[in-house]
Amino acid sequence: MKYHKIVLAGGNGYLGSVLAKYYKNLAEEIILLSRKPAPADGNIKTLIWDGETEGKWGAALNGADLLINLCGKNVNCRYTEKNKREIINSRVVPTTLLGRVVNKLADPPKLWINLASATIYRHAEDHAQDEATGEIGYGFSIDVCTQWEQCFFDADTPNTRKIALRHGIALGRSDSVFPRLLNLVKLGMGGKQGDGEQYIAWIHEHDTARITEFLMEHTELGGVINCAAPEAAKNKDLMRIIRKAYGIPFGLPAPQWLLEIGAKVIGTETELILKSRWVTPKRLLDAGFVFQFPKAEHAVHDILSLRV
Repeated sequence: MKYHKIVLAGGNGYLGSVLAKYYKNLAEEIILLSRKPAPADGNIKTLIWDGETEGKWGAALNGADLLINLCGKNVNCRYTEKNKREIINSRVVPTTLLGRVVNKLADPPKLWINLASATIYRHAEDHAQDEATGEIGYGFSIDVCTQWEQCFFDADTPNTRKIALRHGIALGRSDSVFPRLLNLVKLGMGGKQGDGEQYIAWIHEHDTARITEFLMEHTELGGVINCAAPEAAKNKDLMRIIRKAYGIPFGLPAPQWLLEIGAKVIGTETELILKSRWVTPKRLLDAGFVFQFPKAEHAVHDILSLRV
């Protein structure tokens, strides 16, 4: 095996399953920290934690090659005061806890990747936002991102390299955004949302997994890293690509006023659809990372070929 141990905090969700599958044949041991018990799957084992208190699970971090923190309540909800508190606490509390535990370990993880969000940048339709010159936006979502990253970098872990991975929208067949967009296409409603000019910072799920391994191998990298495909896609173009790949020539558009009504009905926020996230992975590209799926057309065709 190439690696000894990979630890995925909050690893029982969508990205956790993608990463566990990727590392299954690369690591001797994969540990998932989860609130729910699960049977062992070969070298993939689940340990119970609550994300709030220290416990026996902490010893499992000793000697890890990589710790990835994936914790965080889904933001696909209405931003009520209750939900806002839960969104923030579900990120800040486990991150702070992990920092405290890592600080005490005799043999702490070599690398700690904390999942962050590319939505930290402003609404951008004029040019791409990179790690060095990108402009931080404003509003609740950005407040979440900044608090999340601050508590991560404030953690005192001198013997562990740290990277905040500002992640775009993961595209995969089993979960996340793609199945929902595909369902709209199947129902004939796969047209543009809003004016369709907003950019989507997307990434194929397999490239996300490959990037985490790349970051393990490139020990010179630390700090903030953008995790998105090099070619962002406009909303109208991504919907057209999915329609074409699936063989449906037409999709009804959804104007902003209709999206606002629909968002209230299904309990979400239009910001998730209408904000333009134009993000470029400059540091990854400068370090020599080669994306397997740099174009949305490539990613969509691959995803549609997968069986789930």
